[in-house]
Amino acid sequence: MNSFNSYIRFVSHLIGILIGSLVFSSVAYAQATKPVDAIQLKPVQVAPHTYFVQGFAEMGSSANQNFISNAGFVVTPGGVVVMDTLGSPILAQKLIAEIRKVTKQKVVVVIVSHYHADHIYGLQEFKKIGAKIYAQGEGRNYLSSETAKQRLIASRIDFAPWVNANTQLISADVWIDKKSKLNIGGVEFLISRVGPAHAPEDLMVYVPSEKVLFTGDLVFRGRIPFVGNADSKGWLIALDEIAKLNPNVVIPGHGGFSVKPKEDIAFTKNYLKYLRDSMAKAAINMDPFEEAYQQTDWSEYEGMPLYRAANRMNAYNVYLSIQAE
Repeated sequence: MNSFNSYIRFVSHLIGILIGSLVFSSVAYAQATKPVDAIQLKPVQVAPHTYFVQGFAEMGSSANQNFISNAGFVVTPGGVVVMDTLGSPILAQKLIAEIRKVTKQKVVVVIVSHYHADHIYGLQEFKKIGAKIYAQGEGRNYLSSETAKQRLIASRIDFAPWVNANTQLISADVWIDKKSKLNIGGVEFLISRVGPAHAPEDLMVYVPSEKVLFTGDLVFRGRIPFVGNADSKGWLIALDEIAKLNPNVVIPGHGGFSVKPKEDIAFTKNYLKYLRDSMAKAAINMDPFEEAYQQTDWSEYEGMPLYRAANRMNAYNVYLSIQAE
């Protein structure tokens, strides 16, 4: 009997060890498969009351949470005004947390530079905290388009779990169709439509008291611009409009802030002009795109970030757009 009881205790002990091992393995597996959140936002102060966060010069991915674009904010006595909301809800949550470290003022306004995914998937988080969203009227066409729907479906896969079934497209509360002026806490924000350019609904925002201009994706720094289905001719005109404002600081849609706006705006302008000059003859004569692309000297740009990902597509889209002009 004593031998039997000893055997039972021994078996029970083994079962306990086994169960404990299984529990430990399950916890370890859950920890191993849990997505790692290593992305930090570090606001940089560029003027007395103006800050921005800079996205990575790379393609959006799950690893970077689609943190590939910039966002900025201005603190006023009447609340905080935010420009763009980044490429995923988690990034927007982090941006809100960083704003709260800087000021006790509430976020009262968000201005959307344009409705591209890397700038707008954070909108819902700002909507939750009561911010009023402003955007250019052409953005309504994007929101109702099949392109926007399919892009979000793809993003829920490509940027999972940070963009998921709970991520939604958010409409503006106020649609702007002409130049507008906002006064928040005595600080003026001059909002201008400058599209169609990079996008049909491009807006730029100038803060005279800060001498800071938010350009959205009209200006890129430190990487090959994304042209997509842009109106390259309109984009060049828009860049001329930016130069007239003569700001001290430009915060672009991608890349570091600029304290030499004329020089840094010239990079985007020269790239667009080079695309158009290189593709124009072939486009007008209906010559094959591939021949024109192969005959073009891209050496000035081929060492830059995202050259391989974007340059050929940019050239092809400009080739097509010139044919449509």
